[in-house]
Amino acid sequence: MVRIKWLRSAKIDLKEIYDFISLDSKRYARFQIEKIQNKTEILKTGMIIGKRVSEIDDNNVREILKEITE
Repeated sequence: MVRIKWLRSAKIDLKEIYDFISLDSKRYARFQIEKIQNKTEILKTGMIIGKRVSEIDDNNVREILKEITE
């Protein structure tokens, strides 16, 4: 079983995302946060996905990033 641990900085980021979007719509802000949190559920499948973290010498530690471009 895969354990997901949200870093404090990630939780702060989620709150800031919520706060920013909620200036226009609390409903849409809540939807976006739930969407982000639900995406992490794919990690619980136990599949090895994502890029190996080069700074950590452990094949079980992976990162999943999506670059946002404008």
